[in-house]
This record gives sequence, C-alpha cells and structure tokens, in this order.
Amino acid sequence: MSEKKPMPVFDGHNDLLLRLWLHAATTPPEQPFFNGEAGGHIDFPRLRRGGMVGGLFAVFVPPADYVAQARKEAVGNHQPLAIVEAQIAILQRLESAAEGRAKICRTVAEIEHCLANNILAMVMHIEGAEALDPELKLLDRFWQLGLRSLGPFWNTPNQFGVGVSGGFPGSPDSGEGLTAAGRALLQRCNQLGIMIDLSHMNEKAFWQTAEISQAPLVATHSNAHALCPQPRNLTDRQLAAIAASDGLVGVNFGTAFLRADGKRDGNTPITEIVKHLAWLIDKLGEDRVGFGSDFDGINVPDELGDVAGLPLLLQALTQAGFSEAVIEKLAWRNWLRVLKQTWGR
Repeated sequence: MSEKKPMPVFDGHNDLLLRLWLHAATTPPEQPFFNGEAGGHIDFPRLRRGGMVGGLFAVFVPPADYVAQARKEAVGNHQPLAIVEAQIAILQRLESAAEGRAKICRTVAEIEHCLANNILAMVMHIEGAEALDPELKLLDRFWQLGLRSLGPFWNTPNQFGVGVSGGFPGSPDSGEGLTAAGRALLQRCNQLGIMIDLSHMNEKAFWQTAEISQAPLVATHSNAHALCPQPRNLTDRQLAAIAASDGLVGVNFGTAFLRADGKRDGNTPITEIVKHLAWLIDKLGEDRVGFGSDFDGINVPDELGDVAGLPLLLQALTQAGFSEAVIEKLAWRNWLRVLKQTWGR
C-alpha cells in the first residue's frame, strides 16, 4: 500500500534564497537544493516529504555586518542592488535546473496549474526595498522578472520609511512611518498588482498603508501581539483592520514570535503555533489566516524541525479540533484567495 500523500501547503514566507546566496560563492545553489544537501530548513526532497507545494520566496538584503561575517567580506562591500539581483538569479537558476519540477509563478492560474501537476510554485517576494530607486524604475523591471510581493521594510529605516524595531516586550509603535517616496511605492505596487507585505512595518506605517492601499492588507509572517508581545506581532486593532480589508495573516513559526516569554528556544511545542492560528481565526475568520513559516530565517520548534515536519503541524491542528476543511484553508486555499484578489488574475 502506498503512503498517503501529505496535504499541500502554500507558505507565505521563507529565506531560502538568502541562505543559498550566502553559500553560492563555493557551491552552485541548485545542486544542494535538489540533492537534499542544502542544510537549513528547506531543500527539494524535504519540501516534497512535508507537502510544501509552493510559497513566497524572499529576496532579502540583510544588514552589512551580517553579510560581512557570513561571507567573510568587508562591510564596505555591501551593495544591496547586487545582492537582490544575485538572489533573483538564484531563483531563476532553481527554475532552470528543476527540469519542470519548479516554476516562478506570476498568476494564481499558474500556481493552480503547478498544484495540479506536482510542480513547486515559487512566487518572487522582496523583503526590504533598500535596493530600489525612488523613481521606481527597478520595481517595474523586477515586476517583469516575476516580482509579485513586496515588503517595503525589514527592521531598519530606508528611503521609503521606517521598519518596526525594539526589544521584547515591545509595542509596534516604534517610530515614524512612510516617507513621500514610500507612499509612491505603495501606489505603484497597487497599479502593478504587487502585494504589499505589512510584516515588518511599524504601527504608523501600517495605518498609513491601510489608508493608501486599495488591496487587501496582508502580513505574510506575523503573529498575535496579545499572545507574544514582540514589536513585530500584530495588535488586535491591527487584526481588525486586516479583517475589514478581507486580507490575511500568515503565522510565523519562529519561537521568538510564538512564546509568551519571547525566547528563541527550540524546546517550544508545536501547539504554540496552533494557539496563534486559533487566536487569529477568532479575530480574522477562518478565510483570512494561513502559514508564513519564515523557514531559513528563524529558530523553529525542535518538534517541527524543518519543512518536512509540516504534516506534524497539520496533525496538531486535527488534534486541536480543526476540521479538514478549515485546515485546508489554512494550508493553501486562503493564500490563493488573497493573491487572486490582490493580483487580479
């Protein structure tokens, strides 16, 4: 008897491209990814075992000192645009080397085709807009290459505004919000159909985005501030605004964003993820919550381990009394719904 195929999961955020880029100088990134030798939380064999059928793949420029330490380079060599272009090139190389097993998707119809044909659906996302020009010519170019989701900030300021910052416990109200260039960036994203990610916005930028954007409000990898008072987590008032816009929150699997004490502790049960999912469903409704793992970007519960552990999370949801229909919404249907509303196709 053949083993039952795991329920498909479409995930709202991972940092695979950053990890592959950090090691690309010594190893062609597509080889360890497809051979199952990539380390970290994600590679192709493990995502197959876990049922991950697609997601938002982040192109992320980390701080200069982090890059310098990881790649053993001088801090002065930090070039955000070059890093973005290099990570986009890695995503393209994964598609080229996949032999039909992975595709960069630009529409929900393409994602649905991938799901129906066992093809990994990769959506290009940029986390932090440091590399973009104020005239937004690069945004248009990246859209042509497949960019369909953008978080204007990470945790640090840039020309478009100020990201959320501060220690635990803390408020998301951590400084000034969008600049004039930031407002123009959001308006252009609306015009192009690029989803705007709220996950690293401070509270002022969040409410400015709620006023400016015509699209559903989406936080790709954030949790409930009421359960874990990290500045990056969302208050109930913010959740109410997301619900009113018919948006979505993807739950972050990072232990520091799950635990009431904010600790980065692998000895954290999967049920902590379930608690945040239940809270968000209560505030947003079962159609506006999904997964936003942050794999390869954070410390996840040891019990979950990596992407191959996704069936354990689904099992925990079943044990907590969630119906199969609701679990299916959390696992992939809700993401496809909000992407179609945002992209219009």
